[in-house]
Amino acid sequence: MKLGILCSGGDAPGMNPVIRSIVRCANSLGHETVGIRRGYRGLIEGDFVPLSSREVGGILDRGGTILLSSREERFKSLEFRERAYENLKRERIDALIVLGGEGTFRGAELMAEEAGISVIGVPCTIDNDVGGTQYCIGYDTALRNAVEAIDRIRDTASSHERVFVVEVMGRNRGFIAVEAGLATGAELILVPEEDFPKEKIPEEIKKAKGIGKLHFIIVVAEGYCSAQELKEFLLEQVGDRYGEVRATVLGHLQRGGIPTHTDRIMGMKFGEVAVEAVLSGEKAGFVAYDRGRFYIEDFKKAQEFKELDWEALRLSRRLNL
Repeated sequence: MKLGILCSGGDAPGMNPVIRSIVRCANSLGHETVGIRRGYRGLIEGDFVPLSSREVGGILDRGGTILLSSREERFKSLEFRERAYENLKRERIDALIVLGGEGTFRGAELMAEEAGISVIGVPCTIDNDVGGTQYCIGYDTALRNAVEAIDRIRDTASSHERVFVVEVMGRNRGFIAVEAGLATGAELILVPEEDFPKEKIPEEIKKAKGIGKLHFIIVVAEGYCSAQELKEFLLEQVGDRYGEVRATVLGHLQRGGIPTHTDRIMGMKFGEVAVEAVLSGEKAGFVAYDRGRFYIEDFKKAQEFKELDWEALRLSRRLNL
């Protein structure tokens, strides 16, 4: 059997351990592996490269993806998908393993229906927003990066008695904001899943400063509002009455860097399960993880709403006295 591997959408630390695992697990069982560079764009343009066990050596500690990634609007058109399917036939690829988030999985589901080959997904997104799975590759590393950055910001915030608004990624979800905020003792966490009125924020700052806190750190998920927007709101409402108001956008530094041991190990396990799913005859679906168990989930589950850890958010509010 010949397996193709591609990465689509935003890169996630841990993708390289997944790729390494897929290649070496497949090769150890006598199967070929081919990388498709630049995701669905490479599928359309026929950008294929052979991958052997030696060619994926030394990549466990590398962030991003050696196969490169992209967002390819053309794949939404049947004309271009048919071109991609012809490239798969020409390369004699029997199955495809696709690394990405729920947007990537929509394309994967279409391929499984139209191309007549097995297509298995591996959830890789720092947003951790894929439904049907407790964990997505890249989330742990993104959290580490956010926590380290916020810890550093606190030093300056305390030294200058400032209010800091720190914007973290997550698209329209607040998974990173909640856990990074709780881990760093942020005074306030704002997420799109909760309708927390901006008008209450000045009162929260006043209370914190009133009990002697030197700083006030707000961790805001990008889906709630931008750091700059919130900064301007606070300047209008309180000015510098409680210290200078500063805004920091952590941005793409959350995606980069050396994957944590968790993302490396989980990545290797996800990769092995993906290979085993293909070889056992699974036609479509993605590798999911829940409470220590790996299994194959329907692609449609990826689009379902995934609950935030409301207990973590509640605990954060309780501890910030």
